[in-house]
Amino acid sequence: MTGRAAAAGAGVEAAQAADAGAGVEAAGAGAARLLVDTRTLVFLATLAGIVAAAAILRFAEIATNPGGLYGDEAAEGLDALLMLRQPGFHPDWLVWFQDDGGREALFAYLVAAGFTLFGDSALILRETAAAIGVAGVLTIAALAGRWGKVGALVAAAWAAGSLWLICVSRDGMRNTIVPFFGAIALIAILRWAARPSRATALLAGAVTSLSTLYTYQPLKLLPLLVVVWLLWLRHADRPKYLQLRAGIPAALVAFVVVGFPMLAVAVTEPASYFGRATAVSVFNPAVVSDVPYPIHVLRTVLMFGFFGDGNGRHDVASLPLLPIPLALVGLLGLRRLWRRRSDPADSLILLSLGVFMLPPLLFPDGYSPHFLRALGLAAPLGVTIGLGTVELVDLVRRYWPGTSWAPGLAAALVAVTLAGVAVWSGYVYLNRSIADRWEPFSYPASALADAAREQPNTAVILGGFDVVDIQFLDYHALPAIIDPGTVIPNPRAYSRILAPTRPDLFRSLDAELAAKAIPVAFDPSGRPVVWSVTP
Repeated sequence: MTGRAAAAGAGVEAAQAADAGAGVEAAGAGAARLLVDTRTLVFLATLAGIVAAAAILRFAEIATNPGGLYGDEAAEGLDALLMLRQPGFHPDWLVWFQDDGGREALFAYLVAAGFTLFGDSALILRETAAAIGVAGVLTIAALAGRWGKVGALVAAAWAAGSLWLICVSRDGMRNTIVPFFGAIALIAILRWAARPSRATALLAGAVTSLSTLYTYQPLKLLPLLVVVWLLWLRHADRPKYLQLRAGIPAALVAFVVVGFPMLAVAVTEPASYFGRATAVSVFNPAVVSDVPYPIHVLRTVLMFGFFGDGNGRHDVASLPLLPIPLALVGLLGLRRLWRRRSDPADSLILLSLGVFMLPPLLFPDGYSPHFLRALGLAAPLGVTIGLGTVELVDLVRRYWPGTSWAPGLAAALVAVTLAGVAVWSGYVYLNRSIADRWEPFSYPASALADAAREQPNTAVILGGFDVVDIQFLDYHALPAIIDPGTVIPNPRAYSRILAPTRPDLFRSLDAELAAKAIPVAFDPSGRPVVWSVTP
C-alpha cells in the first residue's frame, strides 16, 4: 500500500508539474502574441501618422498654391473634360493622346473619374494628383516592407516628406503616378521571385506592362530592368533563375496582352510615340541643355546632396533631391544592397537604382538635373534609405556592443532627420512667393482665363500652348480665341477683347480702338499681363 501510495503521489505531482508547465507555456505564448500584437499596432499607428502627414503636405493650401495653371496640367484637364462631355472623343486606341507632344491617357482617365465624382475644375485636377501622391507613399511602404517594418516606416516617412515628391504630387500632371506604379511593379516582380509560379509570373507581366506603357517615360525602362535582373540571377542564384525561367513565357504573354493597345500606338504612330524621348535625348544634336553634357552628368549624380532642379514646377529654390544627411543614409543602404546582391530582392533594388538613373543622365534637355526624369528612382530610393537606417543601427551595435542606448539613438537621429526634412519641405513649398511661381505655372494665361469668365461674349487674342489654359479653365463658357496678328473685322461683335500685351491689340484692331485698352491684371512687379478693350 505504501508503494502504491507513493506511486500515486508521484503521479499526482507529475500531473501537477505538467499542468504548471503547460500553464507557463500558455502564458508565455499569450505574452508573445500580445507583444506581436502591440508591435503591429505601433507599426500601423506610426504608418497612419506618416500617411496623414503625407496628405497634409500634399493637400494644404492646394486651392491657391502653386496657383496658376501650366499648359501640361491644362491639357490633362481638358482631355478629361472632352472624354466626359464631347460625344465620340477618345484617345487613340483608347490609351494615347496626340496633343501636347503625345501623352499616355491613364492619368486623364483618373482625372475624369475625379471630375465625375467632385466636379471639374483645376482644384480637382490637382487634388487627384495629390491623392495619387499619397497612395504612392503607401505603396513605397509596402515595397520596403519586404525588408521589415523599420525599413517600411523609414521609406514611407522619406516619401511623405520629400520635397521632390511633394512638388510632383501637387501638380496636375501624369508624372505624379510614377512612384505609385513603380512601387507596385517592383512588388509584383518580387512576388514572382518569392513564389515562382505561372500565376505570379502572369501578375508580374501584367503589372509591369501597365506600369511600363501607360504611365510616364522613366518607367519605360522596367522591361530592361527585368532582363538585366534575370541575367544577374542566372549568374548569382541559378536555382532561383531556373524557377523563374519557367514563368517567363507566361509573363511575356501577360505583358503583351495588357500592353497591346499601347504597343499598337507605338507601331502605328511611331513619330508621336517616340518623338518626345528622341527630341530630348543626348543623341539629338539639337537638344538644348542649360550646361555642357559632362557638367550635366556631374550635376545629375550630385543631385543627391548638392544640386537641384531649376524648374520651379519640379523643385523649390533648386534644393537637392536628397539633403546631405539622407544622402549618407542612402549610401549605407547602397552598401547593404551591394553586400547582399546575390539575394533576388536586394539585387532587384540595386539594379533598379542603376537603370532608373539612365533617363536623367541620357536626356539632358532643359535644366540639369531634371527631377521628373529621375522619378523611376522614387520607389527603390525609398527602400534604399530604409535599408540604410537598418544598416546604421547594425553598425552601431557592432562598434558599440556594450551599449543598449546607442542603436536606439541612431534610429532616433534618422527619425528626427526625416521629420525635420518633412517640416522644412512643407515650409519652403508653402512659403515661396508668387513671383517664384509666376512663370513656371503660367499665371498670365490663367489670369486671361479668369478675366474672360467675368463677362460673356468675350474675345481673347492668344496663341501657342497657353490657349489650352483658356480651353480648360473656360470650358463651360468658352470665349472666342483669336490668333495674334489676326485682324478682327467687326470688334463690336464682342462685349470686350482681351490680350496679354497692348501690341497684340494694335495688330488686331484699329489704332483708335486699341488706344482705349486698359490693363486689368498685373504680375508681381506691377507689369500688366492682361489688357482689355471695350469696343
